[in-house]
Amino acid sequence: MSQPSWIQKLMHRWKLGSAFQVIVVLVVFACTGFTVLFIKKPILHFLAGEKGDSITASVIYYLLILPLYNVILLAYGFLFGQFNFFWEFEKRFFNRIFRRTKK
Repeated sequence: MSQPSWIQKLMHRWKLGSAFQVIVVLVVFACTGFTVLFIKKPILHFLAGEKGDSITASVIYYLLILPLYNVILLAYGFLFGQFNFFWEFEKRFFNRIFRRTKK
């Protein structure tokens, strides 16, 4: 018996219906990453002025980028017709971050 391909593994892990849907989800992640990359410099210029970079601006940027990344991810998910997948993905992500340990 042959091992499943990486696409099949992602289909199973993410509970997706087709290999095409896996590709679309990966494209959404790629688009989100590139968007965050392209908006970094303008955001740092906005936060730090003409200098364009400072320790304070960088710290503020990294604090703001997590929620901004998630909003952009949902927007691309919507544009590519995968909003429900990314909405569930976001809920799982934030549940892991803010999960309280039970005693």
